[in-house]
Amino acid sequence: MTEQQNQELAKSFEPNAIESRWYPVWEKRGYFRAGLDPKKPAFSIQLPPPNITGILHMGHAFNQTVMDTLTRYHRMAGYNTMWLPGTDHAGIATQIVVERQLEKQGFKRREMKREDFIAKIWEWQKFSGGTILEQMRRMGDSVDWDRLYFTMNPKLSKVVIETFVRLYEEGLIYRGKRLVNWDPKLQSAVSDLEVESEEATGHLWEIRYPGADGSEGVVVATTRPETLFGDQAVAVHPEDERYKSLVGKMLKLPLTDRVIPVIADTYVDREFGSGCVKITPAHDFNDFEVGRRHNLEMLNVLTKTARMNENVPEKYRGMDRYECRKAAVEDLKAAGLLVGIKEIKHMVPRVTRTGEIVEPMLSEQWYMAMSKPAPEGTLYPNKSIAEVGLEAVTSGEVNIFPAEWRGVYRQWLENIQDWCLSRQLWWGHQIPAWYDESGKVYVARSEAEAQKQAGVGVKLTRDEDVLDTWFSSALVPFSTIGWPDAEGDEKTAYDLYLPSTVLVTGYDILFFWVARMVMMTKHFTGRAPFKNVYIHGLVRDAEGKKMSKSEGNTLDPLDIIQGIDLEHLIEKNTRGLRQPEKAPIVEKKLRKNYPEGIAAHGADALRFTMAAYATLGRNVNFDLKRAEGYRNFCTKLWNATRFVLMNVEGKDCGIGETASQPMTFSFVDKWIASELARTTKEVRQAYADYRLDIAANAIYSFVWNQYCDWYLELSKVQLKGTEAEQRATRHTLVTVLETILRLAHPIIPFITEELWQKVSVVAGVRRADEETSIMIQSYPEYDEKDDDAAATKRMTTIQQMIDSIRNLRSEMKLPPSQKLPLLISGDEAECLAAAPYLQQLARVEPVEHVESLEQEAKGSVAPVAIVGDFKLMLKVEIDVKAERERLEKEAARLAGEVKKCEGKLSNERFVSKAPAAVVDVERKRLADFTALLAKVTEQLAKLPRE
Repeated sequence: MTEQQNQELAKSFEPNAIESRWYPVWEKRGYFRAGLDPKKPAFSIQLPPPNITGILHMGHAFNQTVMDTLTRYHRMAGYNTMWLPGTDHAGIATQIVVERQLEKQGFKRREMKREDFIAKIWEWQKFSGGTILEQMRRMGDSVDWDRLYFTMNPKLSKVVIETFVRLYEEGLIYRGKRLVNWDPKLQSAVSDLEVESEEATGHLWEIRYPGADGSEGVVVATTRPETLFGDQAVAVHPEDERYKSLVGKMLKLPLTDRVIPVIADTYVDREFGSGCVKITPAHDFNDFEVGRRHNLEMLNVLTKTARMNENVPEKYRGMDRYECRKAAVEDLKAAGLLVGIKEIKHMVPRVTRTGEIVEPMLSEQWYMAMSKPAPEGTLYPNKSIAEVGLEAVTSGEVNIFPAEWRGVYRQWLENIQDWCLSRQLWWGHQIPAWYDESGKVYVARSEAEAQKQAGVGVKLTRDEDVLDTWFSSALVPFSTIGWPDAEGDEKTAYDLYLPSTVLVTGYDILFFWVARMVMMTKHFTGRAPFKNVYIHGLVRDAEGKKMSKSEGNTLDPLDIIQGIDLEHLIEKNTRGLRQPEKAPIVEKKLRKNYPEGIAAHGADALRFTMAAYATLGRNVNFDLKRAEGYRNFCTKLWNATRFVLMNVEGKDCGIGETASQPMTFSFVDKWIASELARTTKEVRQAYADYRLDIAANAIYSFVWNQYCDWYLELSKVQLKGTEAEQRATRHTLVTVLETILRLAHPIIPFITEELWQKVSVVAGVRRADEETSIMIQSYPEYDEKDDDAAATKRMTTIQQMIDSIRNLRSEMKLPPSQKLPLLISGDEAECLAAAPYLQQLARVEPVEHVESLEQEAKGSVAPVAIVGDFKLMLKVEIDVKAERERLEKEAARLAGEVKKCEGKLSNERFVSKAPAAVVDVERKRLADFTALLAKVTEQLAKLPRE
């Protein structure tokens, strides 16, 4: 017998002790390893690899809960499962983290050797990557650790080089000079994902551009007067009558000795401003496209550090872009060319990692052609990569849901631009390209191969740039399972798990990662990377605000799991703020929101919270109170198990050797079995629909409301019955509980494992000395024969009776502990069968059946409840005035309901156009309300007049 099995179930639920005990057991026994049985169906998920930039956040906790729950469910449902874990090198983000650390120590990257700086990043990778993996273990993630990857491991790096070289050889990768997002502080191109636009107060300067012939010229408006030195034209709309005569004429470019033409282009909005737009092709993305259409020169006027370069008048050279702005405005004013200045609100693009304002910069970079047809010899000749990626979704090969995101995906791919692949960083996959002294490029899988291409004795220098992080991330569906030369078990895994079943990810990387995985995987393997894409929202705070350290509203999943005191919470959240001056504000918010710190909720409570929030596509407004509620749920389940074990351990449960002994199952036993069957059906369907919120809520409702609040209480009556009745009740108690634990395990794995180890022995599922786990048991299945409609109907009546009696007691302000006699009329057999349950749960005693309650209650003003064909009356002296008020209030409510129903049914449009079933429901409601109103009116009539 194992140590876990020897332990008695503790009196209270302590999550941290359970979690630390069970995860190592699961991992050691190899339960997480991918199944490789070709005869079984396969289910697999690729973990979106977290960046090695620190620790997991609430977004990770959310999507990892979704992924692990789905994986555990399918593992129990008999599938081969593989949840593939990994971490991403995250080029820009990681380099910035390490640079900042080194700066605090007095080191600057550009003063270090490249290899020394990269060595420092590898040190960080070991620390951060290890921290992330331990956090995943604390969450209970059942990933296949044997297959753990890092996007810069040698195996994956080899695939990165192979795909780059192949694409280059196919003519789909090229080097060119185009406009990119440039970070002057980082001195690198950055992707759109690293850029976030924020509203800011700025100015719109109106500048006159005089005619070269001495005429008045035109007025243009700009938010960036410092870029006028790069202007190549002024554009007007071709149908703007005001300027038709100016098209083709020349204008003097202010503050320079150049002249530029007036051009016509439909890009111009003639209703905005003066209807004239300055065109600066090298410093604006829209202007770049206009410039290409009109063959304008691309004149760059800024250095890589955003200072004015040699292409501007000497006075401004070397100035910072903002310093130049001030100087240029003053000079325009002095020259009489500044027509006006307006204060405006506009969107300013900033690099999220550095806070620097993005500079559109003309730069020579490596690009991937997204719209160019692939050559013969590829899997999809004469089709572009974007076309192939689009067809995968439009054909249904890849299913994105919620469905509205398919339209977003389509729009992105239909308007796709060539992908800028290169980054001017040191950390990342260095581009496999070498240059000779004349600048000729050689793209190869190794330096030796490049040297062979160049010839003996030709001196080669490797390209210093690295690839965009998303390039290697786009390859993970196939680079992580053996492509291009999978053999043996790796080939089995490749065939079983590509495409994977589902990708779980946020909508913010639908284009940057999801679309690129589809395009790259299809191009190189001919397969889709995954069958389904589950798009979820972002995790925000309880008020729907973005979580930010500077706002004092961030939560660390581990703090929720294991708890943290207030002072440590404050220290943790004020350390390393980008704006240290905000520390007092953050501290104040934390003291207000968490005056006693954060209590330990455990991983199960956090997971249940996340699962309950998992509605497709919606943002998650995380409220810690929800986690407290699910912590209470775990405690409820724990206490329910203690109650069951106390009543069944060592006793005859009709299991094993006593399975043949007689058992008399009551309608209550049959009812709970029916409810369990229906819940199982609902939960399995919810998993099929990727609706974890429905699954979680169904489990919660059944366990808390039906099993704990009703069945456990009713079982106390049955455990006093005959031996056959007791045996049946004990059998039901333990078998239903064992099924509950399996049903809930994918969402709350730790507590269900701990409880199942005890319950499963009593339930006869395993031997006491057998070493096994709930996670490899079969998942409950719906069986129609367990769904007993008659038992459910009888139980519903009992519940309504008990609720009605409780309501009467509440309205009369009678204490729950006070036992009162009850008179009940209706079918005698049913009344007698209900009596012990009413006594137990409604605190009434004795319960007396009468033929006619009206006869027995003659002259009495005691309150009466009506449940179907039954009438119930508490024998108690009452306040006649209060009872009259209660009945009058109920009569008014019922009269209102009758009026609403009559109004609907008298509406010809409703009756003729509504579905017949809806009309029938409304007619039944009218009949029920009318009958109840008659009964309440009758009760009112019996009350004596004052």
